[in-house]
Amino acid sequence: MAKVWLEVYGCSSSVSDGEIIAGELVSSGHQLAGSFEEADASVIVTCVVKDATANRMVERIRHLSGKPLVVAGCMAKAEADRIRRLNPRAGILAPSAVDRVGDVLASALNGMPLAILDGSNPKVGLPRVRVNPVISIVQIGTGCLSECTFCETRLAKGRLVSYRIGDVVRQVREDVAQGCREVWLTSTDNGAYGRDIGSNLAELIRAVCSIDAEFMVRVGMMNPQYIPSMLDDLIEAYRDEKVFKFVHMPVQSGSDVVLRLMRRGHRASTFIDAVKRFRRELKEGCTIATDVIVGFPGESEEDFNSTVDMLLEVEPDVVNVSRYSARPGTEASRMEQLSRQVINERSRIMHDVVSRICHARNMQWKGWEGRVLVDELVDGGVQGRNYAYKPIYIHLRGGDEGAVAPADVGSARGLLGSWTRVMVERVTTHSLVGRIVGG
Repeated sequence: MAKVWLEVYGCSSSVSDGEIIAGELVSSGHQLAGSFEEADASVIVTCVVKDATANRMVERIRHLSGKPLVVAGCMAKAEADRIRRLNPRAGILAPSAVDRVGDVLASALNGMPLAILDGSNPKVGLPRVRVNPVISIVQIGTGCLSECTFCETRLAKGRLVSYRIGDVVRQVREDVAQGCREVWLTSTDNGAYGRDIGSNLAELIRAVCSIDAEFMVRVGMMNPQYIPSMLDDLIEAYRDEKVFKFVHMPVQSGSDVVLRLMRRGHRASTFIDAVKRFRRELKEGCTIATDVIVGFPGESEEDFNSTVDMLLEVEPDVVNVSRYSARPGTEASRMEQLSRQVINERSRIMHDVVSRICHARNMQWKGWEGRVLVDELVDGGVQGRNYAYKPIYIHLRGGDEGAVAPADVGSARGLLGSWTRVMVERVTTHSLVGRIVGG
C-alpha cells in the first residue's frame, strides 16, 4: 500500500474524477499524502482545454516524474503519446476508466507502466473522497454529440453516454443523506443529456428534485443548440425551489459566420432567444453565464464586433473570455490563424466590455437581503450562494474586505452547509459582499 499525492485540474467533471480516484485509492488501502514530498507515488488529473493549461500540465508532469506517476484526465486520452515522451514510465488512465486507477497505480509502482485508454462503467455509485463535504458533484454522463472544430475535450471524452436517471437519483439521495446540501449535475454537455436513452435534462432535474430532503441543485453547462427542443420543459424544471436559478450556456461567438466555422450547431439568435425567455419566465431573476472565444481563425473585425454587440444586448452576469489557442488534433488547428497581436488586442477590449457588464449586473444586487446557502470557507471567511447562485462573501466580524478574525474560524466552519440570512452591502465585478442579519 502506498501514500499517493493527488493533483486535480480542470472543470467540475475533472474534480469529480479526482474525488472518485481518491475514493478508489482509499478503498483499496492506499493513503492520500499531504504533500508530494511524503508520497510514494502521484496521480495527476489533467486538463488540456487551452494552451496555457496544457503547458501547465507538462510542467507538472515533469515535476512529478521523480516518483511513480499516473497521468489521468483529458490529456491521458487525447495526448497519450506526448505523455509517453515526457515520462515513458508513467501510467496512463483515460477519463472513462477512473475506476481502474488501482491497476494503473500498481503497475507504475512496479515499474511496468500500464495505459488504460477506454472504459465503460458509469461514474455513479463509485466510492469518492469529496473536496468539499457539503457539495456533491454528480456526473450525469460523459462525452457529447457536438463536433466543435476547436475542442480537444471532444477527442478525450468521445461520444455521448448518458447515465440512467435512476442511477443518478440514487447517487444524489446517498450524497444528501451523507450531509451534502448542494448538488452539481455535471457532464461534458448537460444539454445533450438523455438524447441517447430517450430522455432529456428537464426530466432528470425533476427526478432529482423529487428527493425528499433539503438541498439545492446547480445545473451545469448546456450547449445552446439543444435548448430549443426542450425549453418549455426546462423552464418548468427550473421553477422548482430546489434549483438554483443559474443558466450556463456557452455561446462562444456572436457571429453566425464564426459559429459555422466552429461548427457549433446553433446561431447567435438561439442563445439570445433562450436568455430572454429564461429571464422573462423566471421572474424572481436568474444568473446567466456564458463563454466566448476571441480570435478564432477567420474571425474578422466585424465578427468580433458582433460578439461585443451581442453581449451588450444580452448582458450576461458571468462571461468566461478565452483567447483562442490551437489544440492538437483539432480541425481549427489546421485553419489559418490570426496573429497573436490581433488576438491579444481583441481580448483586452473584450475583457473591458465584460467587466463593465458584469459589474453593472452585480450592482442590481446591492441592498438585497435573503437566504444564502453557505458552501465554502474562503480565506478564513465564508462564501454562500443565494437562489440565483450569486457568490456572496460573508464577513462575520469587522474587516472591510470581509475577512474573518482568527477567533471566528470555528464559527465559520459551523456555518458550512447551513442556510443563513444575509444582506449585500458591497459589490465587485465578480462577487457580492454581505453580512449576516437577524442574529
